[in-house]
Amino acid sequence: MSVTVPSTKEISAIVQYTSAPPISESLKETVTVSLDDDKAQKVVVIDLKGKTAIADYMIVASGTSQRQVSTMAEHLREKLKSLGIKSVSVEGMSQGDWVLIDGGDVIVHLFRPEIREFYDLERLWGDPMPHPGQAA
Repeated sequence: MSVTVPSTKEISAIVQYTSAPPISESLKETVTVSLDDDKAQKVVVIDLKGKTAIADYMIVASGTSQRQVSTMAEHLREKLKSLGIKSVSVEGMSQGDWVLIDGGDVIVHLFRPEIREFYDLERLWGDPMPHPGQAA
């Protein structure tokens, strides 16, 4: 019986792969940076792991107008597609009151403030994670 020992190069590749952040973490970061760049208000990240299998994170944010909400959604759709996410589903962009972006492991809800207050997704889904750089 012979035992094959992995080479240093193979071990390095394994360590590098296992120490890389999960895809959902990098998606979450991409989304929050994009929303910050577009001046989104009250960005909230909700960890869905252990609550549902639909996604790892839900991100909720507000825009001041229908135009801003639609623009944030379009920018986010473009960024996710540029990352190679093939099936980015967007609903509600033409109205701009509530836009849902399904990026697979990360789901994004963009609202006008009064619509967000009415549906109150943060209360439904529980404990939001703090988002650095924005006041509550």
